[in-house]
Amino acid sequence: MSVAPSPALPQQTAAEQVRSVLARAISLSLTLDGQTYDLLGAHTVGARGRITLHPPADTPLSDHLARAPLGTLDARLDLTDIAPTALRDRVRARVTLTGRLTPAAPGDPGSLRLDLARVTLRTGTGTEEVAPGAYTLAAPDPLALEEAALLTHLADAHPDLVSDLVVLAGSRLPHGAVRALPLAIDRHAVSLRCEYGEGHCDLRLLFPGEARDATEAGDMVRRLLTAPRCAHHHDHH
Repeated sequence: MSVAPSPALPQQTAAEQVRSVLARAISLSLTLDGQTYDLLGAHTVGARGRITLHPPADTPLSDHLARAPLGTLDARLDLTDIAPTALRDRVRARVTLTGRLTPAAPGDPGSLRLDLARVTLRTGTGTEEVAPGAYTLAAPDPLALEEAALLTHLADAHPDLVSDLVVLAGSRLPHGAVRALPLAIDRHAVSLRCEYGEGHCDLRLLFPGEARDATEAGDMVRRLLTAPRCAHHHDHH
């Protein structure tokens, strides 16, 4: 059973989540005509979320592209957002973008631009379609690029702090947790995963204010322990 977060709590929009996943991603899967290619370090995300692919030369993908008429080549990009900490179920979100590939700028030969038609975000709470216009206007969360370092530092260097944060949930969190680990962090909140013998419970603790960078995020986490009346929610799985 999943309990959806209260809409009154500050949180990233679906478009911001997609942009954050893209900002962090170093790999993606490209599907063309039913064939899938895994690309590592072969894409960039520019202004307004413009995605450019830089296919490696002398690969099956290059041959495929050479045979296809650019501008009419339908493509699907799939990205998986994985938690940087050692959770049981590390997949936090899946993003799918579809559109058509066209040549990028003349000064970037061999690169391809995705003209976006559809964006889909899948998380533990469901599937949401993101309008291309909303995606274009959104920006990644300011902590997106630093999130992995923040979470692994919290897990490795401050397990006592993680335990203290779990206590903030009080009696509203089921008893019997085997362990708790940081799951996610954004400008609004830090999320923890409490694992049980079977299943888990995700706990989101709202910051006293917005964090604009890693330093402020660390300060917000510490302030949570001195302001325990913060808003939070938890999802059961």
